[in-house]
Amino acid sequence: MGLLRLLALCTLAACCVARSPPAPPLPPGPFSPLHPLGCNDSQVLAVAGFALQNINRDQKDGYMLSLNRVHDVREHYQEDMGSLFYLTLDVLETDCHVLSKKAQKDCNPRIFYESVYGQCKAMFHINKPRRVLYLAAYNCTLRPVSKRETHRMCPDCPSPIDVSSPSVLEAATESLAKFNSKSPSKQYVLFKVTKARTQWVGGPSYYVEYLIKEAPCTQSQASCSLQSSDSEPVGLCQGSLLQGPPRQVPLIQPLEKSVTVTCEFFESQAQVPGDENPAVTQSPKKLPQKNTAPTSSPSITAPRGSIQHLPDLDAEKPEESKGESPEETFPVQLDLTTNPQGDTLDVSFLYLEPGEKKLVVLPFPGKELRSAECPGPAKEKNPLILPP
Repeated sequence: MGLLRLLALCTLAACCVARSPPAPPLPPGPFSPLHPLGCNDSQVLAVAGFALQNINRDQKDGYMLSLNRVHDVREHYQEDMGSLFYLTLDVLETDCHVLSKKAQKDCNPRIFYESVYGQCKAMFHINKPRRVLYLAAYNCTLRPVSKRETHRMCPDCPSPIDVSSPSVLEAATESLAKFNSKSPSKQYVLFKVTKARTQWVGGPSYYVEYLIKEAPCTQSQASCSLQSSDSEPVGLCQGSLLQGPPRQVPLIQPLEKSVTVTCEFFESQAQVPGDENPAVTQSPKKLPQKNTAPTSSPSITAPRGSIQHLPDLDAEKPEESKGESPEETFPVQLDLTTNPQGDTLDVSFLYLEPGEKKLVVLPFPGKELRSAECPGPAKEKNPLILPP
């Protein structure tokens, strides 16, 4: 009888095991090798500075960017190859044109109603023993500060105006003519208006910034025709045209038209020997598609990157969409691969020793699992110029 009872209990236990739910699946894949770092760490700030310096040097047009804060950073250490940093940087446009080749420390952020702000994502490779610094890829998205918000804070501040406006071209032309009148040895021609604002100061007033080229003549030449040459822009001018009020406005003492101009000429664009590791600005060669990395993915070629300029958010978004997620306001994408296991990037041209040198590149990380110390503190804390 005892034996029968034991067999019944065993049979019941076997049935319960057979009907129990399946165990949960194992966690997918290995732990991510991307290590989050603090956004105010001194090493991180140095890497961010190198990356932004090279982003500025890669531009042929526009104004230099300065670092406002590090928004996020991950490091992928790869043994003898060093590290590949994944950086998300909040940036501000400065008053220095990229053609000026000025040092970032000599450039100032613009006053709040002229601010252009945004975000850059960059992949930056550092190998300290081999003295290699290399910007593998980047993308940036910039926007002007909200015109509606700045007008609310400062109704009388100058407002942006289309650079192709006839009044803007008149202001640029008249201010440059004034500059040329004081320059008998060389004459200059308008190349491109880069910024323009308008304001009412007893009458319509216009403030412009524009690039100039050297004209193939001097003021003393009777047949001098100020036509643009094939040369590169040589300077940036700031001019203003303050027109008097309309004639129908009665004034005791009417204001006269006033024109001002200042021009700053660019230094030689030739790189100073020893200024920086040549590998920093060296462009990648055409890379072979042969794979020698530990993954089974083919090698990829990294593009340098681009800067995308978008309009003021208030001008771009219709009223009914103002409540959408703010994370879409700066759509910056930088994915050299979508393979979660990573692909390889051939950087052999950066190294002097023979043999292939390859970095493992992973998809650019999102906001999950970032350091609690990110974003870092902002230099300019105005919420109007901080990306979400």
